[in-house]
Amino acid sequence: MTTIGFLGAGKMATALAKGFVAAGCVAREGLSASDLIPAAREAFGRETGGRFHADNLEVVAAADVLFIAVKPDQVTDLLKEIQGGLESRHLLVSIAAGVPLAKLEAAAPGARCIRVMPNTPALVGASASAFAVGTEATREDAELVQKLLGSVGLALEVKEKLLDAVTGLSGSGPAYGFLMIEALADGGVAAGLPRDVAQRLAAQTLLGAAKMVLETGLHPGALKDAVCSPGGTTIEAVHELEKGGVRAALMGAVRAAADKARRLA
Repeated sequence: MTTIGFLGAGKMATALAKGFVAAGCVAREGLSASDLIPAAREAFGRETGGRFHADNLEVVAAADVLFIAVKPDQVTDLLKEIQGGLESRHLLVSIAAGVPLAKLEAAAPGARCIRVMPNTPALVGASASAFAVGTEATREDAELVQKLLGSVGLALEVKEKLLDAVTGLSGSGPAYGFLMIEALADGGVAAGLPRDVAQRLAAQTLLGAAKMVLETGLHPGALKDAVCSPGGTTIEAVHELEKGGVRAALMGAVRAAADKARRLA
């Protein structure tokens, strides 16, 4: 069990911290965070049970693994601020979208850095994360990050050049899923279902579909075909989705978010 600090105590930091505590990867007393905004750091402490500070260097002194969780345009200034407090024991894990490893390593020379793109379902142990390892980081560092992220969901190591695409797909992806659940629930209500019943059925349906893809290993197209009986209700519904351009819209959403991540760099 290691000590973990978050430099930036926003929603993503809080989600990861709560997931790590729930998974037993860190004790509450080994968890700390800092943020310039009092309400953010107080909310972090209230929701996670960890300590919170106004001073970033207090977190640096308290933790071995430091998650860089500020806005992308604040990363360089943050790293320069804490550089004097960094020691060989520290591992820097950045979750700032679009900030490349080269920029992290230039701002904190000699530091061991890993760049991560997680997503908020870490809060319920169902995150989809990807990470890339910097030039100074070791295999042990990569294994530690794999263990941490794996404790709150799926964690995959990828080449850094792929992380912007990951941002567009899984980093932003929960919003796409929430939008689909809301729309399906609205459709259920329009067809006569009570709102609470429609929402639960919609959410469980997407959860079940995702589990079938992950657990069977079958192509989603094959699983879709298995549900579409000739002349049945499902193929009629799929026809409507295709007329509405749902497939193209989702592809476009991923590409737009990935392009935005590249511009943030």
